[in-house]
Amino acid sequence: MDTARKRILIVEDEEDLAASLKYNLEKEGGYTVVTSRSGEQGLATARQKKFDLIILDLMLPGIDGFEVCRSLRSSPDHAHIPILFLSARVEESDKLIGLEIGADDYLTKPFSMKEVQARVKAHLRRAVRPAPPEPPVYHGVELEVDFQGHVVRSRGQEVLLTRMEFALLAALIRGRGRVLTRDHLLEKVWGYDYHGDTRTIDVHVRRLRRKLGPPSDQIETVFGVGYRFREGGRPAAEE
Repeated sequence: MDTARKRILIVEDEEDLAASLKYNLEKEGGYTVVTSRSGEQGLATARQKKFDLIILDLMLPGIDGFEVCRSLRSSPDHAHIPILFLSARVEESDKLIGLEIGADDYLTKPFSMKEVQARVKAHLRRAVRPAPPEPPVYHGVELEVDFQGHVVRSRGQEVLLTRMEFALLAALIRGRGRVLTRDHLLEKVWGYDYHGDTRTIDVHVRRLRRKLGPPSDQIETVFGVGYRFREGGRPAAEE
């Protein structure tokens, strides 16, 4: 991966922390880093320029990180950009809210720069990792997934998924008929060095089901183990 071409936006109102993050990501990772000090400024910058990843503080002056994330996820241009939340709020409810509204990851303060580097690298690697060989389109009775075009249709209507939601759905479809553990999905979707917890999977599955509507019945919960994608139509087409 050519990290020199990767652009990262940091939206953080603590000047020293923003400067430290920028310095370390540019020096150690070779990324191009832009910083913003408020939610409004960060949102405007994200809309004006192209970024490969966004690091977003939760507590910001003006509109908070939750609202910035919601606004970005409502736009097709930003639906697939990895978003990493940073927050001094350690309550599980805050983390779950962040994941529910579309964040890919959530890191609590204080944190080490090595941890930030590892997560940024994992998310950027996932964004460019070649997909395993497979038929280009999955056709179900009510669900269609174009793996190459990253397009999902539920009952004929296109569904806007985040990058992680699409990767999770693709992993479930690839393993259809088999029970996939939460740990397996964390490894396949988030990356082998992702240090999240299994609740992350549950939140993303819940959000994915809500977006898919009735075809979400094909994603079955196997209590105490993980999830299984049940075949709901003809096999993927050999197009």
